[in-house]
Amino acid sequence: MIRICGIAVAVGLMSGMLSDPATSAEQWPQRAVRLIVPFAAGSGPDFAGRLFAERLSERWKQPVVVENRPGADGLLGTAAFVNLRDDHVLMFSAAAPLSVLPALQEKLPYDPARDVLPISAAADTFGAVAVSASLPVHSLAELVALAGRERGQLNYHALAGAFPILFAGFAKDAGIEMTYVSYRETTAAVLDLSEGRIQVMLATLPPLLPQVNSGKVRLLAVTNKSRAPIMPAVTPARDAGFPALTYESIAGFFGPRDMLAERRDRVATDVRAIASENGVGERLAAVGQIARGSTPIEFAAAIEEQRIQISSIARLVGTKPAR
Repeated sequence: MIRICGIAVAVGLMSGMLSDPATSAEQWPQRAVRLIVPFAAGSGPDFAGRLFAERLSERWKQPVVVENRPGADGLLGTAAFVNLRDDHVLMFSAAAPLSVLPALQEKLPYDPARDVLPISAAADTFGAVAVSASLPVHSLAELVALAGRERGQLNYHALAGAFPILFAGFAKDAGIEMTYVSYRETTAAVLDLSEGRIQVMLATLPPLLPQVNSGKVRLLAVTNKSRAPIMPAVTPARDAGFPALTYESIAGFFGPRDMLAERRDRVATDVRAIASENGVGERLAAVGQIARGSTPIEFAAAIEEQRIQISSIARLVGTKPAR
């Protein structure tokens, strides 16, 4: 087994476990493949997962059926995937169930370092700091200055997962205080942002785009290290002088803990090939994502880097795992 610090054990070269030699990488899949997406239909991971499922089905000559299992920031679907233990079931997910939830939950219904095997990254979703168009700020520096003058008077929402921790770390680093407003649904938060009922929001780019295009919401920065192809004028936060807001919302394919190494490598190779196909990058870019293929080890390393980042920020801001 290869172990990269904590979580990346999942890349282990488990070539002699579970699966029947009769269903080796060369012969697999022999029937329809189920693709568990632990997020809601229409979400960023769902869009990318369905796009790759369509292309994989063409390559494998078998249906690849997307099955949404949303709930608890990906926890419920990930637990369901782990419990299935079926060699014709894969998972497509953001990395958060392995990198973020361990910082928020003292106990998980799965072992993120053992039960889920990273296969290949497939897409990055851009995160963005957005403000209501009625707020008189056009940059992160202006937002920090305003929040400093009106300490505790501005409010914000951060999309579930890493973003509440990330924003708390940013606020602490910048020495500002803002009031957090909780929402059950992202659509309600975006609507309130567009109407000025909340002033600031940290979220993935896709749900923000309609209100950005309508002129009711303004983007100040993206959290990713690169600019979003669909919004190339928006500066990455680290380039604007706020590295505490740097975060890559990486998503990709995962297998069961005892997946054959040759099958894992074959799937990873196919995913990388699809990520570079004509039309894939364009379709992802149109919804605020970029294609990103990788090897299993590269994917595991990226997840581990994210886990370390979020754990460090959680300790800094005093976030404790829920019991």
